[in-house]
Amino acid sequence: MSLRCLSLALVLCLAPNFVRSTELRVCAEPDNLPFSHQNQSGFENRIATVLAEEMGAKLLYSWQPQRRAFVRKTLGAGVCDAWMGVPADFERVRTTRPYYRSTYIFVFGKRPLRSFDDPDLAALRVGVQLPGNDMAATPPGHALAARGAIEKVIGFTVYGEHPAAQRIVEAVAKGELDAGVVWGPAAGWFAHQAALGVAPAKPPAELAALPFEFAIAIGVRRDAKELRDALDAALARRTGEVVRILDQYAVPRLQ
Repeated sequence: MSLRCLSLALVLCLAPNFVRSTELRVCAEPDNLPFSHQNQSGFENRIATVLAEEMGAKLLYSWQPQRRAFVRKTLGAGVCDAWMGVPADFERVRTTRPYYRSTYIFVFGKRPLRSFDDPDLAALRVGVQLPGNDMAATPPGHALAARGAIEKVIGFTVYGEHPAAQRIVEAVAKGELDAGVVWGPAAGWFAHQAALGVAPAKPPAELAALPFEFAIAIGVRRDAKELRDALDAALARRTGEVVRILDQYAVPRLQ
């Protein structure tokens, strides 16, 4: 996201003074690898550590499951200052510049799946993340339905003992699924560990406007412009380290 009011040079100059010797309180899920975990082993945990260090702030966490009213119960209630990994155009918060852009991906085993135009798609057992009761609630769900491939699609609810992406990848590795269509940052790390194939997923031609790619940023309260600018400055100075962390967690990225 471009800075609206201050030039990057001004942000770099002024922002560090805002949080020097204070706290950076981050709200995060306690069991949502590869993004976050209570033992701070997720890539968002590691990026938050780098940014807090750059800002001279003590990093603290408010561990909250991402359920209904998450923003109101966390940022809105003042229990934390920042939320890692939000869409850059999320209107309920003020966001930093994006620190990566990613896409949904196909995850597959011996039988490759790289397109919704695959002639055998309807015969494949495909796993998708399921945020609600509607199998077509996600962009991959809509794309599969448009191709008449919904009959063998298996939905994995986002609420469960482990992250849905992990459960989908494990099912592909065991041969219980032929493939999965999963949000790339959630699945890349698990797919890499399981030595599975991955490919970027693009919507079918008739659904070209369907969003499969998203720019990801950090969200803060709408009135926390100074904190947003401080985070922007830290991201600008520590870009190299952020990129290395994303690489280590096999986060697929786009320009």
